[in-house]
Amino acid sequence: MNLSDLSKQPSPWLQESGPASEVVISSRIRLARNLAGYEFKPCLTPSRQQEILETLKSALLSVPSPEPLFFIDIEGVSALERELLAERYLISLPHARGEGPRGVVIAQNENFSAMINEEDHLRMQVFAAGQQLEKCFEQISQVDNHLETKVQFAFHPRYGYLTACPTNLGTGIRVSVMLHLPGLKMTGQTEKFFNAARDCNLAVRGLFGEGSEAVGDFYQLSNQVTLGVTEQEIVQNFSRNIVPKIIEYEQAARQRLFEENPEAVEDKIHRSLAILRSARLISSQEALILLSHVRLGIHTGRIPDIPISKVNELFLHIQPAHLQMQAGRALSPDHRDILRARIIRTALCAN
Repeated sequence: MNLSDLSKQPSPWLQESGPASEVVISSRIRLARNLAGYEFKPCLTPSRQQEILETLKSALLSVPSPEPLFFIDIEGVSALERELLAERYLISLPHARGEGPRGVVIAQNENFSAMINEEDHLRMQVFAAGQQLEKCFEQISQVDNHLETKVQFAFHPRYGYLTACPTNLGTGIRVSVMLHLPGLKMTGQTEKFFNAARDCNLAVRGLFGEGSEAVGDFYQLSNQVTLGVTEQEIVQNFSRNIVPKIIEYEQAARQRLFEENPEAVEDKIHRSLAILRSARLISSQEALILLSHVRLGIHTGRIPDIPISKVNELFLHIQPAHLQMQAGRALSPDHRDILRARIIRTALCAN
């Protein structure tokens, strides 16, 4: 897998249009696992980390997969390439910026990745476009079952899978969806959404997960309880109860917006598109806010000539590491803003 080429191509699972994609951009299931007989990551010596890396690399590359699987040695690539992998959701920022022997196994279509020696020995994840949590769970369960024929995971009869952080104890599962909620934002209901999420033991984060701010009405919603319930119960509750309710609330908010003040909303949408098509310098934060408005316009039929995949593709290609990989060199923030504006103009003016 050539990381330079990766920066120029869209992420396949973001290009696709899945169920309920007007609100749910993507679904993800992640499992945390640790090898039996080894200390947790903070207590590992470099030599023990290397043993884990080699063991899990071999096991992961043996997983039956319709797509080719590739291993990347995180220590062996540049800091910029690590940031690129993080921007594409293939590794986490802590994994990118960590130390010691560590790696990642990635499927060519990027719908699967497995981080070795992140916070846990293994964190594997499956992605899909739109609301497809149960499909993701089926796929990652197959991988998990295969790995358990190759290695022994740390497991306790009462506490389930043992993890470095107690919040992952039990199933070790994280179920999450990436949401686009401009209706709730524009109608002033996001605080209600945050409060409801907290009451249901759910975590709300920004577009790039833990530690990132919510920009442009994009949010990641995930479970926090992993102990005392089964993986199937968590997935089904998310996919059949929680996410449909959020979709319902967001759709109602959008309808209310266009019924009560259609001119103001349409002005925001078309003004955002005009700025994106003409700006010569733009920050990533401003770009995401404006792209959020454009995405709303596409899904409500106000912008008929731009495919939604084009907007989803821009989410990645305007991020700092993608810009610098495409330029082939390190760029100052000002030069990144110039290149970002040029890429957006080229993408949105071609229609």
